[in-house]
Amino acid sequence: MLDCLMAEAGAANYINALSEALLARRDWLERSELVKLKEELRIYQSAFATLYNIFLKKKLINEDPYKQEARIGELEVPETGPFNEAKRVEQISLRLSNYDNQLDFLVNFYQFGIDFFNLERVRRILGLVHYIDWIHLTPDSQSHNTRVVAEITVQSKTGVDQITVSIIGESLTKLSKSTGTVMGLLKDLIAYYKETYKLNVRNAVTKNMPAGEANVMNIKRKFAAALPGTPFYQEFVDELIREDYSKEGPTMQAAVLQSLKLVEEKPKTVKPAVNFKTILLEGIQVIGGSANALTEIAGKIDENEAVLASRKKTFWEKVRNIIRQMMNSQPEEVIYEVQYMDITKGAPVKEKINYRQFRSDMDKKIRFFSSLGGQGPAFSKLSAMSEEQIISYLERSIRDLQSLHRTLGALDEFFKGNAAKEDREKIKGIKPELATIKNSIVRSNQLRHEYSAQKEEEKQLKRLGVSPTA
Repeated sequence: MLDCLMAEAGAANYINALSEALLARRDWLERSELVKLKEELRIYQSAFATLYNIFLKKKLINEDPYKQEARIGELEVPETGPFNEAKRVEQISLRLSNYDNQLDFLVNFYQFGIDFFNLERVRRILGLVHYIDWIHLTPDSQSHNTRVVAEITVQSKTGVDQITVSIIGESLTKLSKSTGTVMGLLKDLIAYYKETYKLNVRNAVTKNMPAGEANVMNIKRKFAAALPGTPFYQEFVDELIREDYSKEGPTMQAAVLQSLKLVEEKPKTVKPAVNFKTILLEGIQVIGGSANALTEIAGKIDENEAVLASRKKTFWEKVRNIIRQMMNSQPEEVIYEVQYMDITKGAPVKEKINYRQFRSDMDKKIRFFSSLGGQGPAFSKLSAMSEEQIISYLERSIRDLQSLHRTLGALDEFFKGNAAKEDREKIKGIKPELATIKNSIVRSNQLRHEYSAQKEEEKQLKRLGVSPTA
């Protein structure tokens, strides 16, 4: 009887100690590690998107015509099985398109919170990070996806300028480094959810269970009623039984508590004052970086416009063109009626575009965006402005780029849908460049939000009488 009471007291003490350790660890994960995880995954996603767009541009993979229409409700790891060699390009194209969409959903739409995450969701993120082995990216890899991506990566470096080779190398380095960092952060999350799971089983099922009844079969029989909707992980239940009922149990319990113990933080050093203007100027430079993609698009849509203009004209259209040439008149206006989805209204919107005017305005934007580089004259002027002026300019530039992105996407669909059947192969798609511009919009918006969040934090600290640099 006394031994039984002592055992119960020991179990209660461990449950209390484990609860306190998990509570402290939960706060640490929410406050620190999940923030790091999201930022590291953003770096990972951005690096992959860069490679993906280079693969598309080099025509090493095919565009997925349904990529923009994909709707994701929950993370799913794309296909990992072997390829049908006769359709390898088509299959890897679809897999990488799906992978790019999944990473975009994870970084830009997924919730990063302890209550939202669970073992299953963490394992899905783990599956996405493991999907391609960037640390060992070799053509002889056992992973089918890794092997094919390694071959494509080698091909992507041939016949390109040194800048593109450097971009590929930098992206691969970021993917490899981020993989290791993300794996470490996910390992901490898995440890937390595993011990939380076992704690819940103890409280709901085995708290007063005698040693003679503590086996997997008995626990599983009571599990469904005690924890409805919770998956049964036998490997965790096996661990629980050894920790609570075996001779080595006390040693195992001590090891669990030690693994959950937080390393004491060193005394905080005085942080240098945040240079808020630098954050805004980085956002401006990101917008300026879209100039190259816009330049490539300009060339393509001009060729597409020429394809449509070259279709057979009526007799009177030819006569009007001859008269215009004789009188040195301006070329006849080209009006396209395009359609795009208005996200704010949730409905399609039709818009008439004067192509000549649009291209003239677009060229002005390209020249101006190009001047926003670190050494550009416009950037130098912006650097001398106040924060209020710069953020106003950044917000306006983001809106301008979003408007361009929307219109160009609509024009892309218009050209594809209105070309004569025999001319469709001549129409050049611009989806890789549009994806690059979208990444610029997302990144510049992130910097704008980062600036606003840090400014608000500084104001809150000042209201509390705390120095922001403490």
